[in-house]
Amino acid sequence: MDIAPFELERWFAEYEHEADLMLAESGIRSLEAERFDLDPGTLGYVIPTNGDPELRATVGDRYDRGAEEVLFTVGTQEANFLAFQALLDAGDHAVVVTPTYQALHAVPDAIADVTRVSLEPPEWTLDVDAVAEAIRPKTQVVVLNNPNNPTGRYHSPETVEALYDIAADNESYLLVDEVYRLLAEEPNPPAASLGEWGLSTSSLTKAYGLAGARFGWLVGDEAVVDRAWEWKDYTTISPTKLGQHVAAQALGEQERDILSENRALADRNRGIVRDFLSSHGIDWHDPVGVNGFVTVPDEFAGSRAFCRQFVEAESVVLAPGAVFGFDGYFRIGFGLPTPELKEGLSRLDAFLARTG
Repeated sequence: MDIAPFELERWFAEYEHEADLMLAESGIRSLEAERFDLDPGTLGYVIPTNGDPELRATVGDRYDRGAEEVLFTVGTQEANFLAFQALLDAGDHAVVVTPTYQALHAVPDAIADVTRVSLEPPEWTLDVDAVAEAIRPKTQVVVLNNPNNPTGRYHSPETVEALYDIAADNESYLLVDEVYRLLAEEPNPPAASLGEWGLSTSSLTKAYGLAGARFGWLVGDEAVVDRAWEWKDYTTISPTKLGQHVAAQALGEQERDILSENRALADRNRGIVRDFLSSHGIDWHDPVGVNGFVTVPDEFAGSRAFCRQFVEAESVVLAPGAVFGFDGYFRIGFGLPTPELKEGLSRLDAFLARTG
């Protein structure tokens, strides 16, 4: 397997550790550990290694699926990786809607042939007919990230259902990374609830503010989930014991409060960024989630130059759109605590005043 370097992660590795502020963080602010009971008992493997059956049943109910159609993983990243290993072999084909998180096209591309269908700026709309035209007899999976990272575009239920029908008609799966879904005030039905050809991945990371729990899941067809579980034997073996213990609390008695708090924070911070960009005459598509894809000011020679000059001058990290294949944009994250967001924007304001 030959896989491309993960450009976003390499960018963060270069700048994140030494910078004062991360204005490119793609998740909501992290919750304090003291909010949870952190004693799971002995710190062994989770048994069975696909996750606690009762908790899998609880998660499965959210997707109109049974416990046997749920696999617990170490984050969404592993859920997606295992799904691609379960679905694809050499000679197969996948269709991936881009821009998106690089793993969603790089991992399939390392296994099979991939056709990318691009969202159309500035509103980042999806041409469903273009996806239909990209389908081949050997297409095994159509891949969507919804709400989208980096653009914040939230495709409508009708769009997702149209993609599902296209995939199902070809006996292909629709895999939707839905890690930001519950940050929407009115979340779409999950892909796994649409029928046998729908697969959903998600985690506690982006909507719950529990990235350190390293807890995610894959939901869908039992044969795909079983095959992914077989691959999991060669990766992390089981989800983390502490992560599953925290997940039971976050998905249970604490969920309503966590999501309410996080949606309120995302909405408040989105408004602050919206007003800031408007005051500078800078465009973006008003996003769902906690990421926005913002146009690079004209005086800079692309997103890498802009983001590099900014972090070196102000010690604030942004994500260049070039790592997503769109050099005219940069990604800003606004899920961090509001005072940190305001400080980052203040530094960006000073930087733009000097360079504009």
